Amino acid sequence: MAAPNPPKAILFDIGGVVVASPFQAILDYETANRIPPGWINFSISRSAPDGTFQQLERGEILLDEVFFEGFWRDLNDGKRWIEFWDREHFKKESKKEDGRIRVPPLPQVDAKWLFWEMMRVSRTTDPDLYPALLKLKASNRFLIAALSNTVIFPPNHPYSKPREPNLYSRFDVFISSAHVGLRKPDPMIYELAIREMDRFWRGKGRGGIEGGDVLFLDDIGGNLKIARESGMRTLKVELGRGREAVRVLERVTGLDLGGEDMGKLKL
Repeated sequence: MAAPNPPKAILFDIGGVVVASPFQAILDYETANRIPPGWINFSISRSAPDGTFQQLERGEILLDEVFFEGFWRDLNDGKRWIEFWDREHFKKESKKEDGRIRVPPLPQVDAKWLFWEMMRVSRTTDPDLYPALLKLKASNRFLIAALSNTVIFPPNHPYSKPREPNLYSRFDVFISSAHVGLRKPDPMIYELAIREMDRFWRGKGRGGIEGGDVLFLDDIGGNLKIARESGMRTLKVELGRGREAVRVLERVTGLDLGGEDMGKLKL
């Protein structure tokens, strides 16, 4: 049985929800290279709103060597490293006897290798949430949409070719940051998503869509915070815990979303 007042639309993030999280690639890289966990995400997030990665996800710059040079600079910023160590990894034993903080050397990050590893990892569907998405779509009871921070691959790159199975065809509405010039958590991209879902649903003769009619799944708390401010309901998908999110979806929708034993599909 569905919960009272179920959503009309279910809005999915892609990376970390429908497909494997690029954060896993970052965590694995940090572990393998003895980099304090969280440094790379801290560096990327602190470069917002106009860091190289953010510009790429808004489609403002090309995915080329100029991007990789800028991304390397963002990930190898000495001042940001001191800020990270002070705020996130300050311990009593980090102090010298005179009370000054002893900051270790700045870790060197191979930005280009890391970027492509993040992209490679996120080509694999989530074994729990992807089958659930397919069942939601097949039920024909909900508008199924996506709101994702994306990048545009060079035309000659293998990742620019159509995905099989074609992930994008699973959605009634797909908002791609690099194509619309906005990225999460900019409030304007949530407003755009609501407008596009409303337009699509009205076109199907199924009434309008408002923020409160939408359940949004994402793996980043900051993205969910702005979604709630736009009126959406939210569900956080924790890293490696997609099955728990599926159970919540089952309670909300009243559907059995366990999915077949599809495993991980390469896209």
